Amino acid sequence: MYEGFHKYIPFQPVPLPDRTWPDKVITKAPIWCSVDLRDGNQALIDPMNLEEKLRFFQTLVDIGFKEIEIGFPSSSETEYEICRTLIDRNLIPDDVTIQVLVQARPHLIKKTFEAIQGAKNVIVHFYNSTSTLQRKVVFKTDMQGVIDIAVNGAKLIKELTDEEVARTGMNIRYEYSPESFSGTEMDNAVAICEAVMDVLQPTPENKLILNLPNTVEMSTPNHHADQIEYFCRHIKNRDSLHPHNDRGTATAATELGLLAGAERVEGTLFGNGERTGNADIMNVAMNMYSQGVDPELDFSNIREIREIYEKCTRMKVHDRHPYAGNLVFTAFSGSHQDAIKKGIDYMREHDTQYWEVPYLPIDPADVGRKYEPIIRINSQSGKGGAAFIMQQSFGYELPKAMHPEFGAMVKAACDEAGRELLPNEIFDIFRAHYLDVKYPYNLKKYKLYEENDTEGETVVHFEGNLRFRHEDHLISAVGNGPIDAFFKALRTVGIHDYKFVTYREHAVSEGADSKAISYIQLTAPDGRTVFGVGMDGNISLASIKGIICAINRACSEQKDPEGEAK
Repeated sequence: MYEGFHKYIPFQPVPLPDRTWPDKVITKAPIWCSVDLRDGNQALIDPMNLEEKLRFFQTLVDIGFKEIEIGFPSSSETEYEICRTLIDRNLIPDDVTIQVLVQARPHLIKKTFEAIQGAKNVIVHFYNSTSTLQRKVVFKTDMQGVIDIAVNGAKLIKELTDEEVARTGMNIRYEYSPESFSGTEMDNAVAICEAVMDVLQPTPENKLILNLPNTVEMSTPNHHADQIEYFCRHIKNRDSLHPHNDRGTATAATELGLLAGAERVEGTLFGNGERTGNADIMNVAMNMYSQGVDPELDFSNIREIREIYEKCTRMKVHDRHPYAGNLVFTAFSGSHQDAIKKGIDYMREHDTQYWEVPYLPIDPADVGRKYEPIIRINSQSGKGGAAFIMQQSFGYELPKAMHPEFGAMVKAACDEAGRELLPNEIFDIFRAHYLDVKYPYNLKKYKLYEENDTEGETVVHFEGNLRFRHEDHLISAVGNGPIDAFFKALRTVGIHDYKFVTYREHAVSEGADSKAISYIQLTAPDGRTVFGVGMDGNISLASIKGIICAINRACSEQKDPEGEAK
């Protein structure tokens, strides 16, 4: 029996029996702050170079971020360089605020204020660790010692801010993080934040952001929400979340934290960050989007964003990553494929303003994804999947009754290949079994024309050359319509006892080169139901081709080496 679990201390919940967050819903976007260029970058095996950072910064601006943490400029020349480059090249839009991180240590704070010279809008984000474990193991001090570090840092920051504002008019805001908030006693977290507020004296014009980092995710998301609500009740100020993903629930912790009163979220694209990563802002934002809430961030070109992310960070977005992965809008299961197809058909038929497609939480087109990959075909796929591919990729709307027949052909091909079939391969199966079937009966020439009979009624003449058994047979007949005339012509050469069941037709392309395709369902002499497909610029001739296709497919005769029936 695995006994290792005994060495771990369970998280102690916050006593909050009258919690209110469970009854709330998210109705508006928070303030978003990207920390990709700092928290995300420091976690990379190979940190981004300057040009990669600049490209990533522009991508974040294009997405719509108004607050972007660009780095830790006092920590290294590389971090200092990105800050200065953005400022000196005037690359920061007037409506975007850069955020710089610094420990609450005097020489680092002074270096940070040197780095931001010339910027218009800056958030100075300072922090020190406050958790029980950090105090015991790292700093070997009590809570008052930790508070003193934060207060002294706040005093210096306020002094340098006042000097900078007086000299240049720079818009400087403050952010304080009791780092490892998730492992800090709630009363101590409140106490240190109040002490910082007493120094900085925030006002509506000079705000303080209190950022509560879930630095190490230590509890279930509901307990994290209790921490946030407790904090909000005991200190009235703007609260920000900075969740991590150590337990794999950063998205849930973020969403419940917003319900509990947080107004701001710090995170990264695709959850990049230390250990298991930060909260994935794209994921949280698109979750809001799927609920009819404007996230105020634009991920309509998710593929391009993903490509830039992967190139700059050399990280990979998983195929199953929400909204962005290669396979997240893909169904292999037959029942899923059938439901998706019916949902898309329903929306088309009812012209509904709402997205109502089973298994797809959002319209893939909203994030720049195409419909072709939604349904992919392997041995687990159902009868409707192949039909969906034919419709979405090639414009062929197979009748529902035809789905089992064609689906069985595709499934057999998947089993034989032992892999997924691509759309072009599926079309090749369709072509071989329906469009290119010319034996044993090959209709080589044909024409239709109308005239009035002796009673003044309009009738249709069919004339054609039908080749079978190595011979050409001229056939003709008159009927009350094209299909009736053709069946009568077939009877003249002994082809009879085929019963017409139904047909369906549509155009497969638009414009002057549009062709009609006809799906014909017949009952063969032995009672089997069989489908045929015909295509022609003339719908009547397309139907006739579909009939001869169905008869050929129903015929039990075999081909000789020359390709004709014996």
